[in-house]
Amino acid sequence: DFQSHLQRCQQLSVTVLTDHQDLNNTGLRTILNSTAPQQYRIRAKLRTFKPQKLHQSIKLHCSKCNSLKEVPNGDDLNLILQESAATAPNPELHNTSWYDSVMWTTQDQKQRKIAIHFVKHDEMLQEPEDTLLMIEGGTLKEVWKLSRRFKCVIPVRSTEDDLKLLDLSAPFLLQGSVKYYGCKQCSTPKTIKSLSTLAAEQRPSWEPTEIAQVLGIVPLQYVFIMKFTLVDGTGALNAYLFDY
Repeated sequence: DFQSHLQRCQQLSVTVLTDHQDLNNTGLRTILNSTAPQQYRIRAKLRTFKPQKLHQSIKLHCSKCNSLKEVPNGDDLNLILQESAATAPNPELHNTSWYDSVMWTTQDQKQRKIAIHFVKHDEMLQEPEDTLLMIEGGTLKEVWKLSRRFKCVIPVRSTEDDLKLLDLSAPFLLQGSVKYYGCKQCSTPKTIKSLSTLAAEQRPSWEPTEIAQVLGIVPLQYVFIMKFTLVDGTGALNAYLFDY
């Protein structure tokens, strides 16, 4: 795997890091004292790499403000969902012209109230694989179960007059095993009612980019980032890998 490959590279006495066979080797000290951009060919040893664990290399990147953030873990998401569940679903917001609602109370000690809103198309419910639904009061486990069966799942909460997205620390959309996040700094979230314009389309595709746009969300992209420290006896150079 990639981790063991990096470790093997680290054990080699000298590793060729770039191609450019037509260029002579240049020492790292010379490169460090040069102005960019220029093209070089080097021979160097991989001294260290970060992060040590491959999953820590995955970050969330905003292409608008160029910020990076950590991917929230399951505990963080569970906490956000628990906080949103503290407010009971508002029955006055159920069964509108563009979604049907179902509500029940869990049988555990907490007796949570959960509401699921199924978005309609042409006043009809679609097949599960084509359906977008919104859930209030669900746990992460319950949200995951729904995202495996239905096309799109949006966690929401009730206010007095409309459904709204949760704090953007939580995903604004789940599709299969993929969680989609929005940039807190660049987004201006709109109420869920904005989705009704997509539901009214002839063939709603429920593409994440379209959903983000109508909800006023600037989506974050998953990126892969690593830092390598290279040495060749003349100096040390930090090299960064950044890719979508």
